[in-house]
Order: sequence, then structure tokens, then C-alpha cells
Amino acid sequence: MQILQVISLLLDYPTELLHDSQNELEQIVEASVLSDAAKNALLAFIKNRLDKELMDWQAEYDSQFERGRSLSLLLFEHLHGESRDRGQAMVNLQAQYREAGLDISQKELPDYLPLYLEFLSTQGDDNARYGLQEVAPILGLLAARLAQRDSDYQILLHTLLELSEAEIDLADLTKQISSEQRDDTPKALDKVWEEEMVSFMSQQGENSCPSSQNRPGEGQRRDQMVPVQFFSGMAPGQDVSTTSGVLS
Repeated sequence: MQILQVISLLLDYPTELLHDSQNELEQIVEASVLSDAAKNALLAFIKNRLDKELMDWQAEYDSQFERGRSLSLLLFEHLHGESRDRGQAMVNLQAQYREAGLDISQKELPDYLPLYLEFLSTQGDDNARYGLQEVAPILGLLAARLAQRDSDYQILLHTLLELSEAEIDLADLTKQISSEQRDDTPKALDKVWEEEMVSFMSQQGENSCPSSQNRPGEGQRRDQMVPVQFFSGMAPGQDVSTTSGVLS
């Protein structure tokens, strides 16, 4: 599912590579299985973003995804938070990658959404769709929060939800987050810093910035791969917004 490679690049930190690859990105979107509405929205996102100055785009990206946790692109942040379950989930997902032929560097976090999408793009359409369904509740949560902040990045999350074919009630998610307090304000960030100051030294290894150097290739594809069970520990009918990892 090559379209996942495009969305992976667009969700990752903006670089000159995107500008150099604009025509190729647009061609992949046009040839994808997306609906016409989704194609048009994604093409508009690409054009609007690539028309910006790169440094302005990078600054906006940092302020949106690197401040606070509510829009973190680390999937397990929303599911497990800082619980011990997160570490085991990381190990399990990394083992899944390794089984499929992908070895990531020690600096890369396996639950980084762009990396996960790049991985799924090599696993065949059915497995890619299943992998998206596994994280669809998180994708829906991110889409709702981005919409709340009037960010055009919501287009990328809506596109992933369409590809997943999962039934996610975005209206309900929007209602659930309506009373959330922003966690990216100076006051909120100061509070987090104060709470984590004591344990900072022990956690700094976990907070290493993910790189985008090692990516799976088509030769690493395993059509029989079954994506990791992200929500295997959840109670029947429980949605992601009720798990301990979702931050208000």
C-alpha cells in the first residue's frame, strides 16, 4: 500500500526531501485507492504545505507535535502512558518488526507512527489494513484533537481512517475531548517539567528522538505477517479514550 509511504513522509518531520519529491507524491496519491474526496484533500494538503517556507513548516510542526503529549505521534503514549506496560509493548512491536525482516536502530522508537506506517506499507494491502485497524482508535483521537485545533494535519489522520475501513465515531470522540485542557501551553509544560524533574535522568533514554534512517523495503515484506495486537489488553468494548495513556 504505497500511499502509506506518502502519509508516513508527510507525518514525519518536514525536510527538503518532500519538496524534491512533490511530483512523485502527487502521482502516488492520484493512483491510490482513496476516494476522490480524500485524494483532493490530500493533494491540497501537499500543495499548501510545500508552498510554505520550510523553516516555518518545521516550526509549526515542532509546536504541534513536540509540545505536550495529547498529539504525540508515539502510539503507545496514548495507550499506556508512562506505565510499565509500555516497555513490554515496545519490545513486542520491535520483535514484530524483526520477524518481518526490519531491524531498527536503538535510537528509533518502534511505536513512532511514521515508522509504523512505513512498515505497514511493505506488508501487503490486507495486512496494512489490519494494522491500521489495530490503531484506528488512536488515529481517531488524534484526528479529533487536530480538528479541535483547526490543524490541516487532520487530513492525514482522516485518510488513514478511510484506508483502515474501521468504524470510528469521530463525533463521539470530539464530544469526549471537548473539555480537555491544552497540554502545550507554557503553564502546562512547566507543570509537566516540575513533575518529571526528579525522574528525568532515568527517562532520558526513553525520550530519544526517533530517526528516519532505517526503513523496511519491499524485500522485507511478509504477507503472512499479523500486526501486533495493540489492544489485546483492553476490555471488550473499551475505547482508547478510557485507557490510562490518554492524557486530558
